[in-house]
Amino acid sequence: MIVVEGLRKKFGEKWALDGLDLTVGRGTVHGVLGPNGAGKTTAVRVMATLLTPDAGQVEVAGLDVLRRQREVRSRIGLLGQHAALDEELSGRQNLEMFGRLYHLGARRARERADALLERFELADTGRKAVKQYSGGMRRRLDLAASLITEPEVLFLDEPTTGLDPRGRTEVWNAVRSLVGGGTTVLLTTQYLEEADQLADRISVIDKGRAIAEGTADQLKSRTGGDRIDVVLHDAGRLTEAAALIGHRAGTADVTTDPDRRLVSAPVADRMAALSAVVRALEETGIEAEDVAVRRPTLDEVFLHLTGDPSDRADDTAATTAQEVSV
Repeated sequence: MIVVEGLRKKFGEKWALDGLDLTVGRGTVHGVLGPNGAGKTTAVRVMATLLTPDAGQVEVAGLDVLRRQREVRSRIGLLGQHAALDEELSGRQNLEMFGRLYHLGARRARERADALLERFELADTGRKAVKQYSGGMRRRLDLAASLITEPEVLFLDEPTTGLDPRGRTEVWNAVRSLVGGGTTVLLTTQYLEEADQLADRISVIDKGRAIAEGTADQLKSRTGGDRIDVVLHDAGRLTEAAALIGHRAGTADVTTDPDRRLVSAPVADRMAALSAVVRALEETGIEAEDVAVRRPTLDEVFLHLTGDPSDRADDTAATTAQEVSV
């Protein structure tokens, strides 16, 4: 549904995209993660026909975005980082306005507004001014507006930035509903949990190119797989416990954190290792406050793959001057 090959885009002396490759399957959510300045927003704007690349090929819904821009725009929806709503108008009026802008005609615009308000559970508040909406309601309305033409492909550029947990969950549920209906979604996000919750596959990009791709589990396995963490009651037995846990887990790669009274070790068979370690601690009289087997988080994957973020600049600032002329 989306194919990107060798995509390059330069702003001044900076390559925002430097050979990006990306493939998104039909009817899936594809997450794009990366530090500030990685090129996420620039890539979305190229795919949505808002920026012209310096090199590379991009197809969306089977169409070349450079040669068939008008057709591409008729098949996509875009939800940017900032809401594109008129706060003085009601939710219904906003949706009808977007419908008219897309030349749907008055009757069809009203029908689409009614259907989308119902779909996103906003029918009861459709006559209220948007300025009276909560953050989550505004974002759901913004998402509804991006679907006014029933697009095949939807681009979500950091859709839950600034929302509280409740608002974020509301948007997540809406996205799951869309994909269940067959929509293809490309999602950029800074929230690692968001990608973990929503994405079928994830691409990690850095310095304008993809450096890793796979399912969340596949990416997590790149940081070493499962680990067993044991928090001791007595930090004085940390060294003894580390040796014991390493032996029972079958590894010499054991780390300790005296301040947290923590012993951590990688494991191949999570349940067998958990049982063996708990039994060994009981036999030797080493008291543990907590024992848990955990998988690496996407946060750990992200930091492992992209390194120190201190020297990075936000790619949004890099694109601002260009966007003005688009």
